[in-house]
Amino acid sequence: MILNVGSINIDLVYRVPHLVRPGETLAATEFSRGLGGKGANQSVAAARAGAQVRHCGAIGADGADMVAGMEAAGVDCGLVARLDMPTGHAIVMVDGAGENAIVLAPSANQALPEAEAIRAVGTLGADDWLILQNEVNVSALAAKAARKAGARVVYSAAPFDAGAVAEVMADITHLLVNEGENAALEEAGIDLPVGLIRVVTKGSDGATWIGPEGEVSHPAFPVSKVVDTTGAGDCFAGNLVAALDRGAGPEAAMRFAQAAAAIQITRPGAAPAMPGRTETEAFLAAR
Repeated sequence: MILNVGSINIDLVYRVPHLVRPGETLAATEFSRGLGGKGANQSVAAARAGAQVRHCGAIGADGADMVAGMEAAGVDCGLVARLDMPTGHAIVMVDGAGENAIVLAPSANQALPEAEAIRAVGTLGADDWLILQNEVNVSALAAKAARKAGARVVYSAAPFDAGAVAEVMADITHLLVNEGENAALEEAGIDLPVGLIRVVTKGSDGATWIGPEGEVSHPAFPVSKVVDTTGAGDCFAGNLVAALDRGAGPEAAMRFAQAAAAIQITRPGAAPAMPGRTETEAFLAAR
């Protein structure tokens, strides 16, 4: 089982001719409102990849439809807290090449009650996984409790904050970073625990698994047209953990996650664009 203690956002997505420059006012060509947040994205990705997923997070009254969307994807949202404040949201700009720029308003994501997180993590055992990101206020607390329970802890160090990463580092088993975050990690001089598995994603250059047994790299799958890269890293993360949860080794899990991300970036949106397991397996079978 996978538990995700993570963010839930309302994504306000603006398609634009180019990313807005300082001082510029730009008319969007299209607007949409949908489910997002690194936590929700990863939960949806893992659930659609066939894993049993529970999500612990927080929303306001304006986020009920976001939770409904997660549940429709197969995520158990019985641990989501309802707070008297706005749901987190993101303003997402996407240009014609699929590149994005994002502004976050954390709101309820930074007010998840500690007692709710502890209650959620209390359901974990040695065969389970906890996945975390840097968009909620209880990641360090949840990681420590999960490790005491013997669960494996996968942490996406994004958005990168050296203090938050240092606080959680001793209690994680898997660290997921992109190239920029990996460089910031090394620049911050944060000591990595012995035995930690680090997965570095490199966009179109693929990803590398670095662990005690050595390194495993897998190239990205080429696609005919990139539509939207929003949530691609979350798609990779959710599918990677789902594959590991069902017993896949590093190479097979990386290949599965890369395939899912390749499908996801050919579609608009974040969580709504996550592929299902059957679709990803068909993609791989054709390669």
